[in-house]
Amino acid sequence: MARLKVLSGNGPRVAVRALCARFARETGHAVNLQLDVNPEVVRRAQAGEGFDVAVGNPSTVEQLIASGHVVADSRAEIGSAGLALAVRAGAAKPDIADVEAFKRALLAANAVAFPAHGASGLYFVGLLDRLGIKAAMQARLKPMPAEDTVEVVARGEADMVVVVATRIVGVAGVDVVGPLPEEVQTKIGFSAGLSAASREPEAARALIGFLSAPSVAAVLKANGVEPAN
Repeated sequence: MARLKVLSGNGPRVAVRALCARFARETGHAVNLQLDVNPEVVRRAQAGEGFDVAVGNPSTVEQLIASGHVVADSRAEIGSAGLALAVRAGAAKPDIADVEAFKRALLAANAVAFPAHGASGLYFVGLLDRLGIKAAMQARLKPMPAEDTVEVVARGEADMVVVVATRIVGVAGVDVVGPLPEEVQTKIGFSAGLSAASREPEAARALIGFLSAPSVAAVLKANGVEPAN
């Protein structure tokens, strides 16, 4: 049986963890899933670290294709997710039903966590500028490392978090308020690709096919991912 190493971004981590475990059970292949922020996935792969499958936002996979570290025709779309806002469990949930309410909720907070790196964090910072509240929010913003972006709210060190919805799934101590208003919403995609240097290309392609198969749509949806297929 093959031993596969997967480098994955944090966005779809709960879904990818569940699916890799299921793939391992069903096939007998061993899957070593390593989670990191998307820029680190790119850096590690381009630095020569061995891996079999890369999972990340489309830009991550495209960068690795461009640098020759991922096989171009292996790319598969897994799904996507929008951004959401969450607060500490039991705290009052602010109204974010429309753009103006969302702005008021942000401006009323003492501290708003968001991922310092990655697609959702970059989008959120740009959104504040578009909404005309970036300057007013500067003292309230709490950029966080990916592994602590939501957890900081659970500990009470931030009032709320804005992040890709999949990142909130499975984190104890937080309540989801809801998705961002449609007018300011965005979708973060998740893709997978085969390492050009994989020692187990057949098994790795099978895993990529499994992650993007219609048969796993229910697992993806249960973990906050809208399936591509």
